Amino acid sequence: MTQDDGELDGLVRKRIRALRVAQGWSLEELAARAKVSQSTLSRIENGQRRLALDQLVTLARALDTSLDQLVETASDYVVSSPVIDAAHGLMRWSIKADPGMSVVRQRMTEPPPDRPARMRAHPGREWLVVLSGTAILMLGNRRYRVETHQAAEFPTMLPHAIGTEGGPCEILGIFDRDARRGHQRDARRTGGDADADGPGV
Repeated sequence: MTQDDGELDGLVRKRIRALRVAQGWSLEELAARAKVSQSTLSRIENGQRRLALDQLVTLARALDTSLDQLVETASDYVVSSPVIDAAHGLMRWSIKADPGMSVVRQRMTEPPPDRPARMRAHPGREWLVVLSGTAILMLGNRRYRVETHQAAEFPTMLPHAIGTEGGPCEILGIFDRDARRGHQRDARRTGGDADADGPGV
């Protein structure tokens, strides 16, 4: 066994115990759910018994997780830097686990459009968190004030636009794969930015 194998072995054992404790289960309770003996489970957690694939599958199922998640190792991409789009005042991060998703930090200075014709609609879902100031989310015919530290989540099939009220605001937007694609299509048609929901797009 290589050093990396040994580290993964120890990580999996710690993870099994941590998941069991998080569920509030004793060794006896998890052993019963996984249909293994309590002594076997104890030896697995303590490193006194070899990890077998069939037992890991059973334990993962009993712990309400998957084998992949149980044996997952830390990625080399724990910390990432944003791509900065100074022209549009954006900072954009990709989500390594799902490259179709993105996180965008944007400073907004304009109110949202007052005409539904200037709102966009496309498949997907978006989330936004207001970091400072007050954002206005126009969603269909409704108007929502989103204050500092508040968040909003909405399906993007509803016509929507985001702007500011009473001065600049900073938002953090999260776009799922479909929403990101919708913004990219809109940007190609209008010459705007792929991730902006502000006025004029």
